[in-house]
Amino acid sequence: MKQFLLDFYKKMGIDDQMAQSLESITYLLIVSLVALLLWWFSKRFLGMIFLKISRSTKSKLDDYFIHNKIPETLSYFPSLFLFDSFIPTILSPFPGLVKMGGAVLSASITIVSIVLVRRLLNSLKDYLKTLKNFKDKPVDSYIQVVMIFVWFVGIMIIFSILTGKDIGTFLATLGALSAVILLIFKDTILGFVASMQVTINDTVRIGDWISMSSFNADGDVIEINLSTVKVQNFDNTITTIPTYKMVSDSFVNWRGMSESGGRRIKRAILVRVSSIAFVDENHLEELEKIERIATFIKQRKEEIKAENHANGSDKSLLINGRNMTNIGLFRRYALAYLQNHPEINKDLTLMVRQLAPTSEGVPIEVYVFSKDKIWANYEQIMSDIFDHLLAAIPFFKLECFEYTTTPKL
Repeated sequence: MKQFLLDFYKKMGIDDQMAQSLESITYLLIVSLVALLLWWFSKRFLGMIFLKISRSTKSKLDDYFIHNKIPETLSYFPSLFLFDSFIPTILSPFPGLVKMGGAVLSASITIVSIVLVRRLLNSLKDYLKTLKNFKDKPVDSYIQVVMIFVWFVGIMIIFSILTGKDIGTFLATLGALSAVILLIFKDTILGFVASMQVTINDTVRIGDWISMSSFNADGDVIEINLSTVKVQNFDNTITTIPTYKMVSDSFVNWRGMSESGGRRIKRAILVRVSSIAFVDENHLEELEKIERIATFIKQRKEEIKAENHANGSDKSLLINGRNMTNIGLFRRYALAYLQNHPEINKDLTLMVRQLAPTSEGVPIEVYVFSKDKIWANYEQIMSDIFDHLLAAIPFFKLECFEYTTTPKL
């Protein structure tokens, strides 16, 4: 072919040097056209093969191969190898360009190989994320570590090809520039170490609900990679946190609550101190009609009556001897109400307690765990509980504390 082209141009009366140049250019164009056709055919052929395999198997891995353009990447190799085999022949009239052309092609093959490995790893990453055992694992971090190694090896090979120097020279150059490299890749290095610590210590997983006030993050972890942790907040905004901050800073991980038997309800009702009083007989008779505490009141009345009689207490004044108070009975009622509530987990802590009095009243705190841990349902359960307790307060002749702008009439 080369000789035919050379003779053709010479017969046209073109001098030898120009004929050689035109022959090389024409030969290059012909090889380029063949390479282009080979690439097109390879792309179509490999695409059909992968599509056929994908349709005949249940595995999703081959689907991700197609999605990440593995067949398209593979189709470049036949054309590149064709060029690589013909370059010495095409550029034979120009010996100085043969070595350069070969080096450029070898570097191109290396780059395409790296891209192929990258797309294979991305396909593997996407596939692993669909598996139950890997859904909460930082697969992105693992893939990024492998890709950093692949790029490092690839850059060393390309450096060796283009410069003609061995890899040891490249490593020596890196050693001299280590301080600059450490500065440039500081976050990546810190992120790599932090990612390993997070994984080994199981500090945070994909899907965990975390709260990190320093970054205004409060939501679900959707991605963990070498440099960042992405959190989708409950208002659907995305907060990006440097991975190393998950080790150096504090945050709240609500996974323990999610994996436990319930979600904590801890809220207090502030009772006005001036409304707290001993319960007289008339009021006690009214309270005995409340089904949840009727039995308790009857038993407690008998105990108190026996004790006061034994002690000879003067009951003309309620303060003498032992007595029941409206706040104590309300606390008992609240406990009985919660013990019979179908949405409260009875196997976890369940109590109603009185906290230290404050300038705003006496706090009566509910401390229980709801069975349902879904946020919306949890809020509904908590609201229903306090709706009932707040409505029950007046039956005990108690008042809730609230700021008023006008004096009570």
